[in-house]
Amino acid sequence: MSTPRVLCLTSRTAAILLPADGAYFALAAPLAWTLEDAGGGLVMSGTTDIVALFLDDLTPDSRYILRTPIGEVEFLTRPCAGLIDARDFGVSPEHPNNAAMLAQAIAAVPTGGTLRITAGRYLSGPVFLKPEMTLLLDSGAELAAISDRADWPQLPAHDETGRVIGTWEGLPERSFAALLTAIDCHGLALTGCGIIDGGGDRGDWWDWPKETREGARRPRTVQIAHSSGVSLSGLNIRNSPSWTVHPYRCRDVTVACIRIDNPPDSPNTDGLNPESCTDVAITGVDFSVGDDCIAIKAGKRGPGDNTHLAPSRNIAITHCRMQRGHGAVVLGSEMSGDIRDITVAHCTFDSTDRGLRLKTRRGRGGMIADVRCHDIVMTDVPTPFAANAFYHCDPDGHAPWVQSRAPRPVDATTPEIKGIELRDVTAHRVSLAAIALLGLPEAPITDVSIRNFAVSFDPAAQPGLPLMADGMEPVRHADLIAINAEVDGQATRIAEPEADVPC
Repeated sequence: MSTPRVLCLTSRTAAILLPADGAYFALAAPLAWTLEDAGGGLVMSGTTDIVALFLDDLTPDSRYILRTPIGEVEFLTRPCAGLIDARDFGVSPEHPNNAAMLAQAIAAVPTGGTLRITAGRYLSGPVFLKPEMTLLLDSGAELAAISDRADWPQLPAHDETGRVIGTWEGLPERSFAALLTAIDCHGLALTGCGIIDGGGDRGDWWDWPKETREGARRPRTVQIAHSSGVSLSGLNIRNSPSWTVHPYRCRDVTVACIRIDNPPDSPNTDGLNPESCTDVAITGVDFSVGDDCIAIKAGKRGPGDNTHLAPSRNIAITHCRMQRGHGAVVLGSEMSGDIRDITVAHCTFDSTDRGLRLKTRRGRGGMIADVRCHDIVMTDVPTPFAANAFYHCDPDGHAPWVQSRAPRPVDATTPEIKGIELRDVTAHRVSLAAIALLGLPEAPITDVSIRNFAVSFDPAAQPGLPLMADGMEPVRHADLIAINAEVDGQATRIAEPEADVPC
């Protein structure tokens, strides 16, 4: 059993991990806790049934001790250079668009200060944040995007220095600004028990998922670019027009104790998409979305200049719950800048189409490598582990040069997948294939290690396609599909509720 540890601190909130034995996203049994001040006085107490505990209404620059049956942790909240109440600048639930007033309030926040949004539902167009500030949404506060995109700000593909600002599926493209847009916002914190509603269910955002209108692509709900030392904690972020939270070219990002919730039929509403980011920690996040829950990206190779490509590295995903969605944790398919050193641990995947999913295709180039997935429980996931180098994305995805099973010359556009480890994984009621790997004949998937992978199959399952690639045959209850892939290890079939029996 590990002791509690701090995940994220702001001046008025704290996210704490309570890693009791048997804990994934939920605890095996509820855990009581008390919070004391430095003098030993009781501040608050409660019981939690999930592993990541979020505390709010704390005092800046103050020492606290959290006590639990599994141990205690002491922490010091961050100082606050000044608290700004958005209402003092005219922000009101009665106003049809609070964007201008919020901009004035943000401008008034001192470096190291906090902008507070109190209880109420506030409609707004896109808001641009600034460095070294905290945006705090109180319990009962909701920042909700307006439905009308007339005069909605747009982000250019590149700024005046040539840096990529607006993106779409791995390429520089003009896009509508996010409800919360942060560029060069080092030291930014978004926190609180409130709601950020991207307004995807209002207006027509979901009616044109792959189109360009008014010269721009659909917005995210939270977009953070070229920033470091960024944290998101406590919030409920929902109804995104497209990808929900999109850190781009960021370093040192912490996401803890938040919920991301989009309708199951909403198009391309991935939950969290770190793209070309380094040193990212995602802990205790609850996902229920219309596309991939977490999709790690690294840019897409395009014609001509590919200086926008950069790797995603050192990303840890722990104690999260992924529900619905096309994939639980997905790498690619925009991965031309490399995706490396990824850890997924102590998570539950419930009713996602696939569990751990790697996807790429000829023309991408780049590498997926050093991926570790362990201590995972999956339920009703048709294909728990899928790696596909023939993913038929983009307009030319079904072209013969992409889908041909004959070897092609290896060059800079040939993607590579290697160094994947699955350990201590249990998958209940699998319908299609426990493991489905399809590598390129000219660049096979290599160094795949499977250890202690236990599987049961859904007796009511119907045949289906485990991978989105041309020429695949429907399957049902397949143990292992490995084409142009080297696999070391084996799975165990569970005859539930009886003991394990070998495949």
